[in-house]
Amino acid sequence: MRPSEGRRAKERAIRRRKLARLLGQLRALGRKPPARDQLLLRIGAVKKEAGRAFGFARIHLPGEGEEVNRQTFTFRLDKEKLKKAELRDGHYLLRSNLVGEDPSMLWERYIQRIQIEAAFKTLKSALGLRPIYHQVEKRVEAHIFVAFLAYALSVTLKQRLTALASGLTPRAVLEKLGTIQMLLLHRLRLSLPPQSPPRIKAVEPNPAAAALKM
Repeated sequence: MRPSEGRRAKERAIRRRKLARLLGQLRALGRKPPARDQLLLRIGAVKKEAGRAFGFARIHLPGEGEEVNRQTFTFRLDKEKLKKAELRDGHYLLRSNLVGEDPSMLWERYIQRIQIEAAFKTLKSALGLRPIYHQVEKRVEAHIFVAFLAYALSVTLKQRLTALASGLTPRAVLEKLGTIQMLLLHRLRLSLPPQSPPRIKAVEPNPAAAALKM
């Protein structure tokens, strides 16, 4: 089991946001409690939205036929359970069928797997390279080359953002570049390559159409 400070902080931040929203929703139900059947439906919706965070709330619901009020409908945060969960944050437990391997090597392979999965995720989501079926070998090779080149550019952009604009992600930049925001290009210290002016040609009249008009 190996701790990760970055992962620990991320897991705790996500949980705290969900818990804050969960407790806020429960307080709202307590201020204006609906009928019991309606309360159960809303609790179900709150549970679905909160996910695992719902397990840290201890809720007492009114029995069948009971009036919903502040005595029959109560809730509290299970601080002891939350404390135990926070002790496990940022820890990984790796199971492997490889025996006799150095634990540090197993950890490095696991991180490499995560990086490979992240690369495929970037190709499918941020870069939008969906499967295209080819029948010619050269086209398959060209598709792989374009996908690799796009990913290399995405990684390069990510490294530049880390140094110049850490709050942005490559996906966000690509979306903003879609609107050609020159200010963003300036902040990234990028310049567009020179382009030739557009070719503007007058539409040649159709002789047949001109004859019909006459």
